[in-house]
Amino acid sequence: MAGHAAPPVTQQVGRAWGRGQRQEAVELREAARCLVVDADGRSVPFKALYGEQKAIVVFVRNFLCYTCKEYVEDLAKVPKAFLQEANVRLIVIGQSSYHHIKPFCSLTGYTHEMYVDPQREIYKTLGMKRGEGSNISVRSPHVKSNTLLGSIRSVWRAMTGPAFDFQGDPAQQGGALVLGPGNEVHFFHLDKNRLDHVPINTVLQLAGVKPVNFTNKPQIIDI
Repeated sequence: MAGHAAPPVTQQVGRAWGRGQRQEAVELREAARCLVVDADGRSVPFKALYGEQKAIVVFVRNFLCYTCKEYVEDLAKVPKAFLQEANVRLIVIGQSSYHHIKPFCSLTGYTHEMYVDPQREIYKTLGMKRGEGSNISVRSPHVKSNTLLGSIRSVWRAMTGPAFDFQGDPAQQGGALVLGPGNEVHFFHLDKNRLDHVPINTVLQLAGVKPVNFTNKPQIIDI
């Protein structure tokens, strides 16, 4: 069923951004040669992440961004068993120094794969945006904090960290892709702004992974 859903959504996203599948494939071939860095400072080609196996690849704005933190906190809830059953990798890519990977994973509880693209080469090659889009009415279902409180928390984390930095270009936007194996592009979304996240269950289902119940929280009952 997930295989049926993927092509229409990919085409919708392509039209919305004035893009086409052929352009996406060309950009992906160029990006494939770029290197990403793991938490131990080892460099690997981007294509190694999806060349042999289908992968969900989420590019985040930066590791201090409160919307990215809360989105990755929900990505952390995706069971490894669901991914293994579908033979799919779940990968987050940031654009800071690799030294920030382990602290960010610890902060968010994320235990899947994470890499960085310090020079933003892949971000640029794939055409990811910088700055906020003019339409900011979108709302991520995975972001719980309001803008003011979230921004204050981000600045506080920067000030109290080992080195005062914003852990990447603060104007950079991210995106979500479902790739592989090989040069297959199943889904390609570029975020317009910090709240324009694709719902995680949408991406999971497009990749053939079972959805996750993100609303399984204790309920407050009024008496």
